[in-house]
Amino acid sequence: MSVGQDRGYDHAAVHYDGDDELLAVAVPFLEGGLAAGEPTLVSMEPERAELLRGALPPSARVEYLSTRDLYARPAAAIKSYRELMARFVAGGAAGIRIFGEIPPAAIDTSWDWWARYESAVNHAYDEFPLRSMCAYDTRTTPRHVLDDVARTHPFVAIPGGGRHPNTGYIDPLSFLAGPRPMTPLPIELTPPLAELADPRPADARRAVIAIAPLDLPAAEIDDLVLAVSEIVDNALRHGRPPVRVRIWAGPGQMVVSVHDTGEGPADPFAGLLPAAHSIGGRGLWIAHQICSQVTLHSDETGFTARLTAGRPW
Repeated sequence: MSVGQDRGYDHAAVHYDGDDELLAVAVPFLEGGLAAGEPTLVSMEPERAELLRGALPPSARVEYLSTRDLYARPAAAIKSYRELMARFVAGGAAGIRIFGEIPPAAIDTSWDWWARYESAVNHAYDEFPLRSMCAYDTRTTPRHVLDDVARTHPFVAIPGGGRHPNTGYIDPLSFLAGPRPMTPLPIELTPPLAELADPRPADARRAVIAIAPLDLPAAEIDDLVLAVSEIVDNALRHGRPPVRVRIWAGPGQMVVSVHDTGEGPADPFAGLLPAAHSIGGRGLWIAHQICSQVTLHSDETGFTARLTAGRPW
């Protein structure tokens, strides 16, 4: 995308193994946005945000966003960024630049839905005149994450603020439709505290409430109850029987899996984008907004949605 283009998302990955490499890419990219009069933003963890701030002129009109606020959940991040960019465009912006990162804690505990995020935004942001660069520290980022980064970014950033096409890129429809790994959480290696066969949503709600640990905040329990109810209703209405619900609980955490023998949602963006016309998509959209983590998995046995509440595992 060239400066001033009306629409189209230019999404590049940054690989760096030290501060100098990060600055060699980020500073020219940000300075180019400022020179063009574009809204220019940084969304990095505090240590790296301060590194960039110190490398730019004191007068640089860069907006710094909190990763804590933005990256709680992928669906919420997409919603927040779309609202932000819509305001910029309404204010006359012909281009927008963002240099950011997914917080390492999110990569470590819930990468699967952030991989789906990195793919989905190629579609979700394409109506905006946006250039963004997503930074990944190759010293600390796991190999399987870097493999997904290579599949979800159309461009690879280079020193000087430029980028070149990424030959490993896979379009969102293909990436999101493909099978995703579903590594068992530690608590899933223990017997579930409840296992329900073809339950009504009300049965599932009661089971979650009955099993919820006392140290899990009431608001998080309420959110999980709502999400489980929606996903069970989806499975009964749009999946294929039998429907099985399993519930685990431990100190400060709950995990609920809902499995049916159907193929899962037809919409590859289900959960990450509002489900205006997607059958069964409303429940996944709600779950993605309120659960600590949502993992979706399809295989030869059917479709599983795993919902979590509480602390990272």
